[in-house]
Amino acid sequence: MIKINLKQMKLIFATNNKNKLREISQILDKKYELLSLEDIGFNEDIEETESTIKGNSELKADFIYNKYKISCFADDTGLEIDYLNGEPGVFSARYAGESHNDSANVAKVLKKLDGVENRKAQFVTVITLIIDGKKYFLEGIVKGEITEQRHGENGFGYDPIFRPNGYSQTFAELPAKTKNQISHRGIATKKLIELLNSL
Repeated sequence: MIKINLKQMKLIFATNNKNKLREISQILDKKYELLSLEDIGFNEDIEETESTIKGNSELKADFIYNKYKISCFADDTGLEIDYLNGEPGVFSARYAGESHNDSANVAKVLKKLDGVENRKAQFVTVITLIIDGKKYFLEGIVKGEITEQRHGENGFGYDPIFRPNGYSQTFAELPAKTKNQISHRGIATKKLIELLNSL
C-alpha cells in the first residue's frame, strides 16, 4: 500500500482543477508538497453524482483512495444563494451546462437575480481527507452577497460576483492573500492543516 509519508510532507489532492490546486498550494504551509492527480498519472474527470457538496467531496476522495490505495484529500465547493433556495449549490461548476464555463455560470446567476433585492449568499467547501483508511471531513463557510455585475480579474468561478461580508470588494478584487485568509476554501484548508499536525 502506498501511503503519504508525512515526514516527507507530501499531500495528494484529488483534483485536476489547476485553479483549486494553485489556491490550496498558496494556503498550505511551506512544509507540505501538494501533488495533483496529474502528478500521479490520473488525468480523467471523476464524475460528481452525489446530491450534496459533502457527498461529492467524499466520492472523489474514495475513488482515488480505492483505486490507488493512496492517502489523499478531495474538496467540493458550492455557492448557495438565498433567493434561489440554495442554487446553484452542488451544481455550481456546471450550472449553465456540462462545459463547466465560469463566465456562463456567472451570467446565469446574474440573470436569475436581475432586479432581486435579497442577494444574500454563502460559499461552502467540504474537504474529505482519507489517511490509512480513516476518513475526516472539514468544512469552510463564508457568507456574503451577490453583486449586480462582475468586479475584478482575480480568482475564478463566481469570485467576480461574490462580495464577502465585511468587505467592499468581491473575491476577484481582493488580493489572493486576503481572499485565502477569509474564504471558504481557506477556512477548510486551515482546518486540514490543524488536523494533519495533530495526527
